[in-house]
Amino acid sequence: MVRTRLLALLLIPIAFALMGSAMLVDPPPIPVPAKLTAKDVSKAIRAAIVLRGWVAAKDENGVIDAILDVRTHEVKVAIKYDPKQVEIKYVDSKNLDYDEKGGTRHIHKKYNQWIGNMVGDIQRALQAEVISHE
Repeated sequence: MVRTRLLALLLIPIAFALMGSAMLVDPPPIPVPAKLTAKDVSKAIRAAIVLRGWVAAKDENGVIDAILDVRTHEVKVAIKYDPKQVEIKYVDSKNLDYDEKGGTRHIHKKYNQWIGNMVGDIQRALQAEVISHE
C-alpha cells in the first residue's frame, strides 16, 4: 500500500511533464502566389513575424533566422524562402523541453501554436503583398 502511494507520487511529475509536450513536426511548405520576387517574399515574411514578437536576426541567401523570446523561453527557426515557397524549420530552443528519441522530436505544445500562428500570418502577408502590386 505504501509502495503504491509512493509510486503514484513519483509518477505525478512525469505525467504533468508529458501533458505539456507535443510532437514537433515542421509545417508543410507555404506556396508563394505568382508574380512575387524573392525580395517581395522576404518583405512579407519579416512584416508577418514581427506581429507576434518574432525578430528577424538575419536575412541572407534566402533564409531568415527568426527568434522568439517569451519570458524564460526562446525558440529559433530558419525560414527558407524563394519565389515559389516558404519553409519553416526548427533550429533550437531554450526551456521548451525539446527532446528527440527514436527519430521523433518532442517540444512544449506552445511551440506548435506559435508556428501555426506564424504560418497563417505569413500566408496573409503574402496575399497582402500580391494586392499591393496590383
